[in-house]
Amino acid sequence: MAQGPSAARLPHAALPPGFADSQGFPLSTQGATRLRTSECDAGAAGDTWQERRAALHRMLLGQRGDALSDAELLDVLLGLVLPVDPAPLARAVLARFGSFAAAMAAPVRELRGMPGLGTHSIAALKLLHGAALRLARAEVMHQPVLGHWDRLIGYLTAVLARERVEQFRILFLDPADRLLADEAQARGTVNHTPVYPREVVKRALELRAASLILVHNHPSGDPTPSREDLAMTRAVTEALGLLGIRLRDHVIIGNGRWVSFSQEGLLDPSPAPEACPAEQPGRPGKRQPAVTSGRAAALPVA
Repeated sequence: MAQGPSAARLPHAALPPGFADSQGFPLSTQGATRLRTSECDAGAAGDTWQERRAALHRMLLGQRGDALSDAELLDVLLGLVLPVDPAPLARAVLARFGSFAAAMAAPVRELRGMPGLGTHSIAALKLLHGAALRLARAEVMHQPVLGHWDRLIGYLTAVLARERVEQFRILFLDPADRLLADEAQARGTVNHTPVYPREVVKRALELRAASLILVHNHPSGDPTPSREDLAMTRAVTEALGLLGIRLRDHVIIGNGRWVSFSQEGLLDPSPAPEACPAEQPGRPGKRQPAVTSGRAAALPVA
């Protein structure tokens, strides 16, 4: 790789890992293309990356952050920890992970496998990801979540939509339907998470919850309930009912889509069907759960 004068090779010990490529050398600034920003493009063709960074900072401080592309946001973030032009690395990261959000949510082991990302740059990505989740959680904690459904779905999507394995969470509610706690109860494989009704009931009693909402994700991206999902929901409903605790909903999060058992009428504790609705489309008298990115609606099957 050609090295520009500002990216002369330095000994590994002289450069922190977050500022270096996988061999410990600074990233090359050779051949970097300035990112698309009207304010940046207004400058001369010879503008330095420091000038581009200053222009991006002015846009952020001027509350125009929404106008920045994923590449520009990543450029700004990496520029906080890299002493050289971060644009080439920002483009490479987006090419690898697809989006700024996906890069933030990517597992650390995958980020470490990306040439150019070191300890400091990965820590910056994870700091921003954690801050985004905390902000989303603050919007729903101690609030009557059933009255702010879009906000709740936004939070659950941020937490679960990009998980690579199934994760089972429980939202514990007080008598006024305010969120007492959001807890991850189990992590499983790519298509299964073990759930024990006894443990769910035990934790609900410890928190003195009046009701709760079950939540889990489908890493496949398709939130259609499986037969196992229906059976597990029924078992938890029955266990909670013995102690007067109500199951308000079970939400499955997919990739940009979700299903609400409550809105689909799937919380009925009657015996499970022979197969989940998605496995028997077109069966007379059955309803297939709507897979939606907004308010769920029943889809009648002809």
